[in-house]
Amino acid sequence: MLNYTKYKRFETIKLNDRIWPDKEINKAPIWCSVDLRDGNQALINPMTVDEKIEFFKLLIKLGFKEIEVGFPSASQIEYDFLRRLVDENHIPDDVTVQVLTQARPHLIKKTFEALKDIKKAIVHIYNSTSVLQRDVVFNMSKEEIKKIAVEGTKLVKEYAGSFEGEILLEYSPESFTGTELEYAIEICDAVLDIWEANKENKVIINLPSTVQMDTPNVYADQVEWMCRNFKDRERVIVSVHPHNDRGTGVSDAELAMLAGADRVEGTLFGNGERTGNVDILTIAYNMFSHGINPELNIENVNEIIEVYERCVKIPVHVRHPYAGNLVFTAFSGSHQDAINKGIKKYKERHNNIWQVPYLPIDPSDLGREYEALVRINSQSGKGGIAFVMDHCYGFKIPKTMRKEFADVIQKISEGKGEVSPTEVKAAFDKEYLNLEIPFKLVKCRVSDISDNGCEEDTKVNVSIIHDGQEREIEGIGNGPIDAFKSALSRSSLINVKIIDYTEHALSTGSEAQAAAYVYMERNDTMKKTFGVGVDSNITRASIKSMISALNRLYHQ
Repeated sequence: MLNYTKYKRFETIKLNDRIWPDKEINKAPIWCSVDLRDGNQALINPMTVDEKIEFFKLLIKLGFKEIEVGFPSASQIEYDFLRRLVDENHIPDDVTVQVLTQARPHLIKKTFEALKDIKKAIVHIYNSTSVLQRDVVFNMSKEEIKKIAVEGTKLVKEYAGSFEGEILLEYSPESFTGTELEYAIEICDAVLDIWEANKENKVIINLPSTVQMDTPNVYADQVEWMCRNFKDRERVIVSVHPHNDRGTGVSDAELAMLAGADRVEGTLFGNGERTGNVDILTIAYNMFSHGINPELNIENVNEIIEVYERCVKIPVHVRHPYAGNLVFTAFSGSHQDAINKGIKKYKERHNNIWQVPYLPIDPSDLGREYEALVRINSQSGKGGIAFVMDHCYGFKIPKTMRKEFADVIQKISEGKGEVSPTEVKAAFDKEYLNLEIPFKLVKCRVSDISDNGCEEDTKVNVSIIHDGQEREIEGIGNGPIDAFKSALSRSSLINVKIIDYTEHALSTGSEAQAAAYVYMERNDTMKKTFGVGVDSNITRASIKSMISALNRLYHQ
């Protein structure tokens, strides 16, 4: 039995008058990618400098204006990477790079050496403030921990004073979620005072959920309490940096934004220590799905995945929100049918607002293909199979025919698992379009014999092969189908009745094809089935559909 009494909750504030639940997210935050530092340090095989350059260029292309590029004072490869960004002019004027450093004199000195010739940078200092870290890691008092933050700020301010470019300060009380809020605000306000922060000279105060310790609403309460209790909220850019230990990193970030956060630090696809950082792309796509501009260029998720997987060497999970290979698929028959009907209605209404069951976002907006929307297996229904045939191949299978063809596909899927659209079409051809036994059409001629308003005004002359013998038959009726049926009946080859018939164009243009569907019944056995014919001539298509149905009815 699990020894749950071994664990206890960290006691935080009770914010009974919280206002964040009544807020709505209506604009994008300031995004800061930490892929190249926080994400990179979590890799089994960290990125090379060349891979970092490629990843940095991807982040620029995606529209990130703040990018944490590393810890240049702690690693030579990160120092060299930053210098290459500078020396090779990879940093656009509108992008601010961010560097991390501990609040130690020699590390801060080397950090500023790495920043030489940069026009604008964020220097991010941090020290852990939580009860647990103070006790078991540092064995320091609150005053001693506070002094680290204050002295570090003084050093950064001193170096910034002689730096040719612009320096922004970011301070993180690391392990914020395990820190007493009154103590966290005391340290943060001390840092702000030393920096002489004001409305025109703001400091980024980052409130990291370094390790998730509670539900997202508790984190939101902590962020709102901090926003309320800064001595001067206007001199602060409130940033959050959620991790994902409890699996709620995205929720932490979204609720923190409701609680007053201006900025979000995270990574593409949530890469990071342990269970990862917050997934910036998921938050951005969530906003997009609510009609909010995420202010990132994320319309081609496949390209993002390709660069990410090559540089990071971690595959994107098939069920990853928005990006996974299977997130826009539907195996359930009822889901497939609803998607099929929803997309049809969306196109018919000519409405700009996307409303399709089971698809919160239009896959094409992310550069995804519709062909992957419906996947066919033994759990699939007739609606999904009809969707594949319509969307991939243009066949609008009649509703009454869908069960018949679905039974064919189900037998295939029960034996092999998933059936691809190509395999669905191959089965359709085999079952309906390529049948030549016992009947095969050789040629046909249709003529109009209208005279004095006679109802039977169409004559067909058809050459068919039946059981290996070619035969010429002729019939008259009130249309090509009726006339062909009459010809077959007069020759004593069949005894059937036609229950239903439909047709439609498969394509447009000079090589347009037509599809015809006929539903027939044998009078002797009461067996019923559909036949399908395709031809550039609709009359020939209708006759081919009858041949198809007859072969299904009479083939032993």
